[in-house]
Amino acid sequence: MRHRSSRHRLLGGLAALLVTVTGLVTVAAQPAQAAAGFTVSGSRILDANGNNFVMRGVNHAHTWYQDRTPQALADIKALGANTVRIVLGSGQRWGPDNAANVSAVISQCKANRLICVLEAHDTTGYGEQAGAATLAQAVDYWISVKSALAGQERYVILNIGNEPYGNTNAAGWVADTKNAITRLRAAGFEHSIMVDAPNWGQDWSFTMRDNAASVFATDPQRNTIFSIHMYGVFDTAAEINDYLGRFVTAGLPVVVGEFGHNHSDGDPDEDTILATAQARGIGYLGWSWSGNGGGVEYLDLVTNFNAAALTSWGQRLFNGANGIKATSREASVFGGVQPTTPTTPPVSPTVSPTPGTSTPPPAGKSCTATYTVGGQWGGGFQGAVTVKAGNAAITSWTVTWTWPSGQRFTNTWNATVTSSGDAVTARNAPYNGSLAAGASTTWGFTASSTGTNTTPAVTCAAA
Repeated sequence: MRHRSSRHRLLGGLAALLVTVTGLVTVAAQPAQAAAGFTVSGSRILDANGNNFVMRGVNHAHTWYQDRTPQALADIKALGANTVRIVLGSGQRWGPDNAANVSAVISQCKANRLICVLEAHDTTGYGEQAGAATLAQAVDYWISVKSALAGQERYVILNIGNEPYGNTNAAGWVADTKNAITRLRAAGFEHSIMVDAPNWGQDWSFTMRDNAASVFATDPQRNTIFSIHMYGVFDTAAEINDYLGRFVTAGLPVVVGEFGHNHSDGDPDEDTILATAQARGIGYLGWSWSGNGGGVEYLDLVTNFNAAALTSWGQRLFNGANGIKATSREASVFGGVQPTTPTTPPVSPTVSPTPGTSTPPPAGKSCTATYTVGGQWGGGFQGAVTVKAGNAAITSWTVTWTWPSGQRFTNTWNATVTSSGDAVTARNAPYNGSLAAGASTTWGFTASSTGTNTTPAVTCAAA
């Protein structure tokens, strides 16, 4: 997101491109060799303890509002976030924020038990924006502040440059991004690296999407995360599901590094962004805490940095369905006790009379499971299962079904899933088994189909 301007969109031919552009090449993504901090495994991001980590947080414009940062981070944490993306200046347009400044920010993130995604903002809109930095200049900046980042791999993800190309010569993003990753690794950086898409971050040309596998392979540590910014280009559920689904299917990690509820370039579908991210186990970071200008003040999550004055966008992101409060889990590297799956045997399930929805037993601890299909493509589809506790709190759940049309999983998240032929058993992950009465959680999957994709009858058992 640009601080003083709002132009993001170039949508010509997007609908056709969604149909005709070749999808990502599936890669066998291996965990990073350097185990000091975050790693990736397939489409999952793992913290330094090897636990799944799904970003749930916001962006904060530190380089313009440095005096606000200490209180902002405390407030962001208090509202439930587990991650904050910090805007830094690399010296071409803002800043530079020197090593001491960066070190202070990292310390403040750690004090608030927030994972810190650091981004160099000066690259925004290179090729269109006057004075914008190149990715090579962003790498120069990171090397200049390396002393602040060394040893912080457990708490920091390095986002090379914000929206590093505009809409001009976006194809140049590929070589420049590969070179930037190569230089950072050669300089000794062992952090997870995040790369933003071109086209003002929105990748309407699919340059990042269709070259992600080769960019990922450039990283000798196989520890690169892709970041898409979702504003007006992503104004339909089909576009959102298609874009994110291709990364999951390819086994590549993607996060929604910025998004909003509205924008001058169109009306993003924030409800689908949030629901799809939750169903697929994908991280998201809303733009932005406070202080927006240039006509996009409506993107402030709070008014005048006041955490007690949430805007409508802030209410939606923090407190709404699939929002931060309901879905955020603190990174295990901060030493918190992670919930464990109880060993109490589950109660007997009741077979659902309606395909896709389970019916709870009449008494005791119970749950229902609702199976839904999202995007579909040739030979495959994306689905989600929402588990809801009955009239009493539960501490674990098990969902079962039998595939009716020979479907098979290609990826799953937010549940421990086993299959034997057509028979499927899904049990809660360590962090989402305990549900209050009436509370729900969602796990997701991608699967193959053979043309017929009949919805199975699902059952849910709780303990």
